[in-house]
Amino acid sequence: MLVKHGVISALTRSTSYSLPSSSSSSSVLRRQQFLVRTLCASRTHLPNLIRAMSSTSEADAESVLRTVTPSLDPKRHKGQAGKIAVIGGCREYTGAPYFAAISALKIGADLSHVFCTKDAAPVIKSYSPELIVHPVLEESYTISQLSEEEKRKVQDKVIGEVDKWMERFDCLVIGPGLGRDPFLLECVSKIMLVAKKFNVPFVVDGDGLFLVTNSIDLVKSYPLAVLTPNVNEYKRLVQKVLNCEVDEENAEDQLRSLAKQIGGVTILRKGKTDLISNGEIVKSVSIYGSPRRCGGQGDILSGSVAVFLSWAQQLKSGQVSPSENPSILGCIAASGLLRKAASLAFTKHKRSTLTGDIIECLGESLEDICPAS
Repeated sequence: MLVKHGVISALTRSTSYSLPSSSSSSSVLRRQQFLVRTLCASRTHLPNLIRAMSSTSEADAESVLRTVTPSLDPKRHKGQAGKIAVIGGCREYTGAPYFAAISALKIGADLSHVFCTKDAAPVIKSYSPELIVHPVLEESYTISQLSEEEKRKVQDKVIGEVDKWMERFDCLVIGPGLGRDPFLLECVSKIMLVAKKFNVPFVVDGDGLFLVTNSIDLVKSYPLAVLTPNVNEYKRLVQKVLNCEVDEENAEDQLRSLAKQIGGVTILRKGKTDLISNGEIVKSVSIYGSPRRCGGQGDILSGSVAVFLSWAQQLKSGQVSPSENPSILGCIAASGLLRKAASLAFTKHKRSTLTGDIIECLGESLEDICPAS
């Protein structure tokens, strides 16, 4: 359909122009190229690749990690290894956005931002000076005395504060610690539209999935969207989109159908075995892992997916098969690394393993697979 209407060819022509001098134009151009790669990957004409990628199979997560993770190069400057932004954090939930944002840095992203409410900002800032925290989001209770016109102005201001940063980011993480305040969710839905306008990939987790489940059009047919549901979030998605219950006996086929029905978004279904699909292929990751199920591991995963997805989009042609969607690669790499880090943390802390312990094992786990030198 996209080819029929000339979308891919138009984007391809737009990326053939000479590179503008400004860094912002360069980032937009890179995302256009990523969009073309992603769209083309979903409709490859190579029969052997289609056959190889269509069946469910255990992904070689360590191999993907080695392929996607860039080498440390002294010639690179700040920002080239990834600029990630987390949209989330309210007065009740400050840990989740921190876990996602700090995990991105621990893996190797250069910059990690958090856009949160004013109440959450001082708390998140106190966790780490490494994060760039923007206290710009608003909840209903802070504007309850305002008129409808004044509320619209507040919303426009919130969107504007995020909009002016948007083209700088390589990927967003939407939902950790977001909460379910109606005004806040409405603002975030508009932020997602801004991200789509700039072709910025985003990972949706936590309460972001609550928002998406009730407004599927926010992600439908956007190939740069990644959803990372847990068991309950996945159940709600299946009921909403497929109008049925979760079928564990045909889990892979059902996941493929769900992703396809939402228009080719990538879904990472978390579980004992992580399943990943973009509606065309299904990949699984079951290596390593831990029996300790402390809260916050999903936040680590969402931040990790954002980093690896941004790295995958920078891969040069020839480094990966044209059928290997960067979003799929990002999910495989993130799943494999989190599982290894969780396993390592459990060997050290056993029953007392906490999310912070797993975060501290991310670097060591990645170094074991991809030595820096």
